[in-house]
Amino acid sequence: MVHALALDPVAFAIGPLTVHWYGIILGTAALVGLALAVREGKRFGIVPDFFMDLLLIGVPSSVIVARLYYVAFRWQDYKDNPIDIIKIWEGGIAIYGALIGALLAGFLYIRHKGYSFWRIADICAPSLLIGQAIGRWGNYVNQEAYGSPVTESFLRDTLHLPNFIVNQMYIDEVYRHPTFLYESVWNIVGVLLLFGLRRLPFVRSGELLLSYFIWYSIGRFFIEGLRTDSLAFTGPKWLENLLETLWSPMLLLAPPGKMDYGNIRISQLLAVMLVIAAIALIVYRRAAGYAKERYADPIHSSKAPAIDAGAGAASASAPAQASEEAATTRRERKEPHDPNGTL
Repeated sequence: MVHALALDPVAFAIGPLTVHWYGIILGTAALVGLALAVREGKRFGIVPDFFMDLLLIGVPSSVIVARLYYVAFRWQDYKDNPIDIIKIWEGGIAIYGALIGALLAGFLYIRHKGYSFWRIADICAPSLLIGQAIGRWGNYVNQEAYGSPVTESFLRDTLHLPNFIVNQMYIDEVYRHPTFLYESVWNIVGVLLLFGLRRLPFVRSGELLLSYFIWYSIGRFFIEGLRTDSLAFTGPKWLENLLETLWSPMLLLAPPGKMDYGNIRISQLLAVMLVIAAIALIVYRRAAGYAKERYADPIHSSKAPAIDAGAGAASASAPAQASEEAATTRRERKEPHDPNGTL
C-alpha cells in the first residue's frame, strides 16, 4: 500500500546517511523514559548509571524482539524480500513484542545487579508508558497504525484536531481515525495515574507494573478495534464473538476497522489476557505473602559492597573520640591556667 505522505519521513540527510523522524522519535521516547526513571530512582538511592545501563541493554532487546514479533505475524509481506526485515525505519514493530524484549533483558540485568525485579520494574513502569505515548508519533510520521475511514468534519469539528494531524491522516484518498493519537493520549493519562498510585501507602511491590499492564491493555483493546492494519490470525468463532461482545460499547462511537486477514486481532486477545493475568497476580501475591514490601519501602541490592569490619569500627569510634576532644577543649577554656600548680 502506497501512502502520499504529507510529512517527509526523512528528517535530514548527511551525505549517504539519512536520519528518519521515526528514529528520532523513538530515541526521544527512550530518553524521556530514562529521565523519569533516574529521577524516581534517586528517591531510593539508586545511581543514574544503573538506569542508563538498563536502557542500553533494554532498548536493543526491545527493538529486535518487537521487529521479530511483527514479522512473524506478517510473514507474507517479507517472505519474498527478507532483506526488508531490517528496514525498521519504514515502521513495523509491535508494542507487545517490545515489552517482551524489554522485560526479558531487564529481568536478567536487574537480577544480575542483585535488586528485586518487582521493585525496579515499579520504578520503570511510568517510563514504559511515556515511552509508548511518545513512540506512537512515529506511527503518525509513517502513516501507520491508523483506523477506519472518517469524515474530515469529524477530525476538524468533532475532535478539533490541528491541520498537521488532519492532513497526515488523509491516506488512500480518505481520512482515517488517528488511532496513534488516541493511544498516545490514553498513555499520557496513564502516566499521571501511575504517578498518583505510587504515592498511596497501600500500594505493594510489583503492583505499579501490573497496574501499567491493566491500564495500557484496556486502552489498547478498544483502540485496536478501530484499526485496519491489526496483526491477526484465524481463530474459533466463539472467540471472535467474545471479543466482539467485549468491544461492542465502542459501536456507539464508531464502527470497527476492517482487517486484511484473519478474524482475531492478536493485540486484542493479548490485552484481555493481560488484564485478567495482572489482576489475578495482584490478588495471588497479596494472599500468598509475596507482596509484603510497599512501594515506598527502601530498595536494597543483595550485591551491595560489604563494609570492612576494621573500617567500620574506626568509623564508629571517630565520633566518640571527637566528642571527648571537644569536651577537653571546653574545660581548658573555662579553667584558668596556674603555672605553679595551685589556685
